[in-house]
Amino acid sequence: MADRAPALDLRSGPERVFAHLLVNNLLVSVVNYTVWFAVTFWVFLETGSVFATGMIAGIFLVATAATGIWFGSLVDHHRKHAVLQASAAASTAFYVLALAVHLLTPPESFRTAASLPLWCFVVLLMLGVIAGNPRMIAMPTLVTLLVPAERRDRANGLVGSASGVSMLATSVISGLLVAFGGMTAVLAVTLTVLVLSIAHLTRIRVPEDRAASPVEGGDDAAGAGVDLRGTLRLVRGVPGLLPLILFSCFNNFLGGAFMALMDPYGLSLMSVQAWGLLWGGLSALMIVGGLLVARIGLGSRPIRVLLLVNAVMWAGTMLFPLASSVLTLTLAMAVFMTVMPFAEAAEQTVLQRVVPYERQGRVFGFAQSVEQAASPLTAFLMAPITQFVVIPSMTDGAGARAIGGWFGTGPTRGIALVFVVTGLIGLAVVLAALASPAYRRLSEAYAGARDTATDDASADDAEAPAPVLPVALAPVAAATAGAGEPAA
Repeated sequence: MADRAPALDLRSGPERVFAHLLVNNLLVSVVNYTVWFAVTFWVFLETGSVFATGMIAGIFLVATAATGIWFGSLVDHHRKHAVLQASAAASTAFYVLALAVHLLTPPESFRTAASLPLWCFVVLLMLGVIAGNPRMIAMPTLVTLLVPAERRDRANGLVGSASGVSMLATSVISGLLVAFGGMTAVLAVTLTVLVLSIAHLTRIRVPEDRAASPVEGGDDAAGAGVDLRGTLRLVRGVPGLLPLILFSCFNNFLGGAFMALMDPYGLSLMSVQAWGLLWGGLSALMIVGGLLVARIGLGSRPIRVLLLVNAVMWAGTMLFPLASSVLTLTLAMAVFMTVMPFAEAAEQTVLQRVVPYERQGRVFGFAQSVEQAASPLTAFLMAPITQFVVIPSMTDGAGARAIGGWFGTGPTRGIALVFVVTGLIGLAVVLAALASPAYRRLSEAYAGARDTATDDASADDAEAPAPVLPVALAPVAAATAGAGEPAA
């Protein structure tokens, strides 16, 4: 308890600026991801093509992985406030073009998956969604800039809660808008929110917001290019940082099994209506987990927290499929969604501490690219392996004969076996990471950086200029789903 930091002060100073930016980012994230979900629903309803909806997901995942490092460079080489504004403006421009295509194209042209106007419309929408990603990279760097080092874990918890709110709101809003107004309604709401967010940002002044200079960023920091070589040099220069990113990448690689198989497994146990309601409730638990981080923090050893949380998640993945039960599935996913914000906040807190501020955009972008590239690869591999190898084996093949007597047989048990094996591998990797020299080196680097930051915190807080903001209180309640300001 000795290292427990005081609560965030979201009513004054730079932390109030953070609250405004968090809510602004939350609203823009909701509408951007609503566009992604909505166009997926709409394309399937128009064309009836599963291939088309899969292509939309592929466009998003590949584009996210391909642009992360470049977007990170943009975040570092420009003022963060300007990045937020430019990102919203770029999304607005793409959505306006998409709306024009939608309104000027005859409706029948959108009813076949081979339609050129359809794919022009889809690509413009996905470019608008991808244009919002610099905001996601900029947000953890703004936590570094605006929140004292000893309270950043709590701020990262609020960011995790905002992600949960975004997930919950998106899944509800997208379906309703498509059902009652089609893509015209989706784009009308999206453009309205984007314009309001840009107007809101013009009234916010971010203290000490500046671009990286050549001196701060090193000899390769002057340009605004991708700067992959410099980023790799920095990542390798922090003891244990590259293994941490590769560990998260490996977790996402295994997590691709969830992307490919969770929906088929869940729908084999319950109706689609019940499955949708279940995930709505699970998304709410992600908000709860983020608020817990914001209230209690991560302590002085966030790297250990990250690994232990991953151990819990992989153990749950290994155990819940042992019984073909809605109850075990729900309990495991509830734990998973509640502790996920702890893992995400821990990784962000570590990077914010050990990476120089002037390089954080590139490192966060690099981590996003590496980690995002893993899940779709596994999903593309796991689906055919499960369909054509594991399921036949567990239906009437060698697997059914070997373990079918106690594990069960059939397609659902084949999917369950994949989850069990995935969880076992993931748990083994986490335990190996806990025993590794890389874990000890990164923990020592974090502790050293923590001591330095603590010594400088008081002087930095005293010198920070007062932010210029509207007179109204910060809308923190929107970011915390009405839970109120975190207490110490």
